[in-house]
Amino acid sequence: MDTVFKIKRITVLGAGTMGQTIAYLFSENGIPTTLYDADNRVIDDMISKRGLHENLKLTKRLETAVSESDLIVESVPEIFNIKREVFLTIAPHVKQHAIIASNTSSFPLHVLSEGLPFSQRMMLIHFFNPADLIPLVELVKPAAMADAIVNDLISLLKTCGKVPVLLKRDINGFIANRLQAALLREACNLLQQGVAEVSDIDTVVKQSIGLRWALNGPFEITDLGGLDVWEKVLTNILPDLDNTTSVPLSINQLVNNNNLGLKTNKGFYDYPQSASNQAVLQREKLARLLKDIK
Repeated sequence: MDTVFKIKRITVLGAGTMGQTIAYLFSENGIPTTLYDADNRVIDDMISKRGLHENLKLTKRLETAVSESDLIVESVPEIFNIKREVFLTIAPHVKQHAIIASNTSSFPLHVLSEGLPFSQRMMLIHFFNPADLIPLVELVKPAAMADAIVNDLISLLKTCGKVPVLLKRDINGFIANRLQAALLREACNLLQQGVAEVSDIDTVVKQSIGLRWALNGPFEITDLGGLDVWEKVLTNILPDLDNTTSVPLSINQLVNNNNLGLKTNKGFYDYPQSASNQAVLQREKLARLLKDIK
């Protein structure tokens, strides 16, 4: 018989952009949530920008943060050694039946959980930025985890307005990031070939397939257009698509020049306003769009 499991208290480890919005998501839906970060400046900045919800408490004591929670969501920087150090540190302090979840966007579950005492209770729970707005959450679980535990987490996420998808395999990059990476690779390929400017490529996506993707997925769109038509289209263009396995040169060059996008006010585009102001504007635009779609 599956174990009955109820998530009554949550801890989020790491108060970066993702950790903050994950913590707000749960606390604003009535779940007592603890947000941990070792840097008081991060916490202070968060409070000044958004305030503190009554169901959310803050701490810089890692062991205290995890000791009473039923679900612990790790959201520290996407660096393997840092994540593993966090898991090893909390291992002696977590409740016996707690779920430990990583919000990693790239590391497979079996790699992150190898040798950890709670490996059979560890999951991947992949939110999208901003986590309190974007509906999708991708989940990966170990084979031995009881269905009741996973179903309880899925029910919790749905209660918070999320749309969870449980993957059948532990695969690098999940579904969404693999699809995004494929599109970005070809977008960079078009740019490097001189087919169009950055803004024109973005316009093509926003004014065509981007609009359709808000309503239909790739298989639905293929069915709509006709599989016989798409068979011919793919036959014609697949040989010309980029299939390299290295990071596009255009991205490498920008990173090497420390042009990292919003965080440095320059990436593929220039951003005259501060990164924080741009992030607020993007969030407001996204919130309005999601409201219109619903």
